[in-house]
Amino acid sequence: MSDQQHARLAKLRWHSRRALLENDLILERFWERYPEGPAAEQLVSFERLLALEDHDLWALLSGRRRAATADLQTLVDLLRQPAA
Repeated sequence: MSDQQHARLAKLRWHSRRALLENDLILERFWERYPEGPAAEQLVSFERLLALEDHDLWALLSGRRRAATADLQTLVDLLRQPAA
């Protein structure tokens, strides 16, 4: 992994720390399952997801609302998977 990729993943991990505990727990579980982060083709979607306000993100992660695009919904579905 290049230094640039490592820095990008570190930034994503940092932005995964949320003020809303429910979001924080789901994102923490994701990083535990996938320490290498999202797949390369999902990085932009993951960044867009993390740019959402906490309550908007929770609406997606709780299933109260569906994402506006298929790529975001695929990522939300991945995040919502129960721990194995």
